[in-house]
Amino acid sequence: MLICVLGFSGCGNAGTSGGLKDGSYTAEMKEYSHGWKEFVTITVKNGEIVSTEYNAENASGFIKSWDNAYMMNMKPVSGTYPNEYTRYYAAQLTGQSSAPEIEVLSGASSSGGNFAKLSQAVVEQAEKGDSTVVLVEAE
Repeated sequence: MLICVLGFSGCGNAGTSGGLKDGSYTAEMKEYSHGWKEFVTITVKNGEIVSTEYNAENASGFIKSWDNAYMMNMKPVSGTYPNEYTRYYAAQLTGQSSAPEIEVLSGASSSGGNFAKLSQAVVEQAEKGDSTVVLVEAE
């Protein structure tokens, strides 16, 4: 029994003290915009963000970056599309231990601004070790 207790004691919110706590955290926009609600989910291990998902979903739960028709319409107009820019932004947060300054991608600047807000909010949740989904105002 002692081995079980000792084994499980290392599985909590380890992380670095004062830094990011290990676990998964999500921040999402409070309101839908043009039918989509953006969100960021991170996973923290050993005080560092090891994975980041940035995307948007509609009211039925369909993911924006899966929408090929949206991509076909957006790419010629703005030079990018959701499956491209969501990965671009997510890569800027992965590997970090704090919210970095976000380099905005031309053609997806509105999403870049939202990603920066969501990143800040989700990192604050990780610093507290609070896995409650935080809602972010668009401004």
